[in-house]
Amino acid sequence: VQLQASGGGLVQAGGSLRLSCAASGRTFSSYAVGWFRQAPGKERDFVAHISWGGASTVYADSVKGRFTISRDNAKNTVYLQMNSLKPEDTAVYYCAAKMEYGSSWPNNYDYWGQGTLVTVSS
Repeated sequence: VQLQASGGGLVQAGGSLRLSCAASGRTFSSYAVGWFRQAPGKERDFVAHISWGGASTVYADSVKGRFTISRDNAKNTVYLQMNSLKPEDTAVYYCAAKMEYGSSWPNNYDYWGQGTLVTVSS
């Protein structure tokens, strides 16, 4: 599975962005997808994950109620809708895939996209 993250950019605090994670491979629907983020000088942190069928989603407390993860298996794409963005959301956002069910631990993922930069200005 190859992943391509996109949709990052510069936005003011309180604004919204939608990230996309496009996957290649006909078995994408068998994979859970997670979003992680890494700010400069910090570790890679869990943001959200979604199960292979989309029935199960989990969010980090820091984004709960503001971010929504979803997927369209017909389009081999997972989305991260980010609303009410804050300056502390500034980071490079990565999507990652693993079989079946998601995890909040990055080491559990087998495939990673290249990352997309989100910058939130105050």
